[in-house]
This record gives sequence, C-alpha cells and structure tokens, in this order.
Amino acid sequence: MIETIEQLGAYLAEKQSSAVVSTALERDELTVTVNRGDIATFLTFLRDDPECLFKLLMDVCGADYPERLQRFDVVYHLLSLKFNRRVRVRLETDEVSPVPSVVDVFPSAGWFERETWDMYGVFFENHPDLRRILTDYGFEGHPLRKDFPMTGYVEVRYDDEQKRVVYEPVSLVQDFRSFDFMSPWEGITSQVALPGDEKAPIMPTKPRA
Repeated sequence: MIETIEQLGAYLAEKQSSAVVSTALERDELTVTVNRGDIATFLTFLRDDPECLFKLLMDVCGADYPERLQRFDVVYHLLSLKFNRRVRVRLETDEVSPVPSVVDVFPSAGWFERETWDMYGVFFENHPDLRRILTDYGFEGHPLRKDFPMTGYVEVRYDDEQKRVVYEPVSLVQDFRSFDFMSPWEGITSQVALPGDEKAPIMPTKPRA
C-alpha cells in the first residue's frame, strides 16, 4: 500500500523503469520525467494500476527553454480521486520530433494537445484533429515560443463600421507612465507623500494608553 508521495515516486521508478528518466519531489509535489516515446504507455499505467488510479487528466501544457537542444517540455497533470493524489509527468522534445498523442488514453487530451500545438508548435503524432484552437485561420508562428516576435504579424478583427472582418498588422499599444515615488514592494514609508494623498481625509490619531 502506497501511503506517501515519496513511495509513489519509488514505485513508478521501479514498475516503469524503462519509461522513467527521473523523479523529483519539491514542495510535496511529485514530478516524473519520462521518455517521449513512452508517454502513452506510462499514462495508461498511471490510469489503470491499482496503486495509482489517476483517472483524470487535468491539463496538458508546454514550456519553452530555447537554450536547450530539447527546447520544449510537455507537461501532464493528473489526479487520482481514489487516493486524493496528484502527479506531474513531463517529457522533453525539440521542434521537429513528434510526441505521441494520448487521446486514446485520455480523450480530454484532445483540446489540450491542440492548444500546445497552437502555442508552441509541438506536433502530436496520431492526434485525430490537430488544428489550431486559439489563434485565427492562417496564423503563422506559435505565440508562446520565447523567440516569437512581438511585431510583424497580421491580426484579425471584426470592424463594426465596415460590417466585415478586416486583416491588419498587429499593433501593441502600451501606455508608459512615469511615477515619482517608490514602488510599495520596495518599501514605502509613512513619511513619503504620494500623489493623491491631499484628497484623503485626515483621520484623527488615537492617544496611546
């Protein structure tokens, strides 16, 4: 009987030694790194093994580390209602190596994998309908990559005056403000007068007992 998250990590490393690359425990959260090609088999084990029973796939997401040869992480978060446990599974891949889809193991992965494809460009092999899900039709690039340019692309919007969809260059408008006082996170003191203080009512101070 597995009673702790540490025991779960050791159990998975033993039972799935060919798939598991490493396990890590941080802040009482277990992260299991697996080989890319073994992800479907490993998630099937997590779902069906009586000591695991991770029946719910809560999320699939990506992360980009451009300095690495395998620049992308694909991360899976699973929940076991039976044992009230969570586990994080991750794998590494590059821009061209496909990741096996796990839609046949967890049908809920369908939209999650589409989002990861759309935002990061991670290709999921044997996905039944791998299309963009958040960007518009004809969009080029993958917006959550660290090297994605902030300008030079076309955006789509509906123009109410023209009563039609219009395509125009992406414009990122940012208002810059100059503050003449310190950030409160850096340490505001009661002696510092802030803009707008003159509008605040002066509260009488209570004498100390």
